This record gives sequence, C-alpha cells and structure tokens, in this order.
Amino acid sequence: MTSRLLMPVHTRDLAAPAREVPGSTRATAILDLEHPLVTALTARVLREAEARGAVTDRARLQVAHGILVAAVRPVYSVEDRRRVSRTLRLGRGSCSQRMAVLEAVARSLGVATRVRGLLVDGTFWYPRFPKLRAFVPEEVLLAWPEFLLDDVWVPIAELFTGLEPADGHGGGFTNSGAETLFEAVARTTVDWDAPAACAGSAPCDLSAHLRTDLGRFSSRDELFDLHGQTLCRTARTLAEPVLGRWSAGAAA
Repeated sequence: MTSRLLMPVHTRDLAAPAREVPGSTRATAILDLEHPLVTALTARVLREAEARGAVTDRARLQVAHGILVAAVRPVYSVEDRRRVSRTLRLGRGSCSQRMAVLEAVARSLGVATRVRGLLVDGTFWYPRFPKLRAFVPEEVLLAWPEFLLDDVWVPIAELFTGLEPADGHGGGFTNSGAETLFEAVARTTVDWDAPAACAGSAPCDLSAHLRTDLGRFSSRDELFDLHGQTLCRTARTLAEPVLGRWSAGAAA
C-alpha cells in the first residue's frame, strides 16, 4: 500500500513532449559547475583518468562514477533540487543527487547531458522500507541522466556496457541492501524499457515498475520545474533531517 498523502497536490501533465531535446553543457541552479568543490572534483577526475590511461569521455565518466561511489555516502535524501556543491560538501547523497554530481562533472568536461523523466511505482522501494510501506509515495519521480558521447545519447545505465563487473558478480538490481541504482549501473544492466534482450523475467528488466515516461528534458532543473519533486515541501522539510542521514541498506 503506497501513499499520496505526502505528494504534491498539483496534477502533472503526463504527456511526454514530442520533441528532440539537445541537452546542454551549461551550469544550472542544481548543476553549479563553477563552485570550487565541483571544479576540484573535475580536476581530480582528470588526474585519475590520465593516470589510468582513460582518454575517452566515456572512460572519464566511468572514473568519475567510481570516485563518487567511494566519496559520497548513499542516503535517502528527498531534496532532489539540492545543489551539487552541497552534496559534495556533505559527503552524502541520494541516487538522484549523486547522478546530478556525475552530470555536473560531465558538463564540466564538455559532455552535454540531459535527463529522462520517469515516474516509477512506489512499490519498487518496498524492499528498502518493509516496515514503512504506508509512507512510501505512490510514485517516485526519477531524473535518469543521459550523456552525449560520440554524437549518441547514452543513458547512465549504459556507461559501463561491455565491461565485466569489477567485483566479479552479476545478477539484477533488487533495490535492497547497501547497493543503490547509482552503484548498480557499474555492474549490471538497468533497463526501464525492456528491449528484446532484456525482456520478461530477465533481472535487468525494470519496465514493470515504470508507470509513466515523461520524456526528455535539457536539465533536471527543467524537469523539476515542470513536474515538481516526489514529496511536497512540508513532507520534505519533515523527512529530510532523518532520511538525509539514513544510510542506504540500514534497517527500516
């Protein structure tokens, strides 16, 4: 049983825009590229990428992803509009917030990014909150990043396509335990569309959890401007002090 009590009262226009979205490398309110913490992270990515011989944009983003997995602790923060610099200052962030940091690094490297707006069924998060299911929102708005690499838009789940899992294990993403979507993309396919190679009962097929595809947006700022965040402001204010420090995988 999911809940609508904590969600915004406005009605979303659920029609995906029928237009090609070019993306951008510009800074936004969320992706504050010029902040010293963001520029320092980008410089670190470039140094470590050079040391590893990672010379392509895709390889640099893989390096950036690994740095963020180690440096930013996964929590259940509900503030999707949090500035990237604040996430870095706190050293903790939700999947959405850490994806935003990766987008900021990409833009700083000259790689255009955009996001796909996904309304995901709240039951997808039940394994994380088995005792708090009544408070899980009916649907969760997810900003799913895409990166323009060699003139092709690549979703975050395909940044690591073709690589063997670093830890030697595969299996699909279960949305339970310490691993979050942000970590999972480095070791397993995460697909919301169920193509032929990942359809039906395949562990990488998450299409059954997708309620609505809202289309592409030039930035997550644009997505949240139009559709709001998952929780209403009052709910975010009350929940953030707890969820913003609650480590992913901790007992619920």
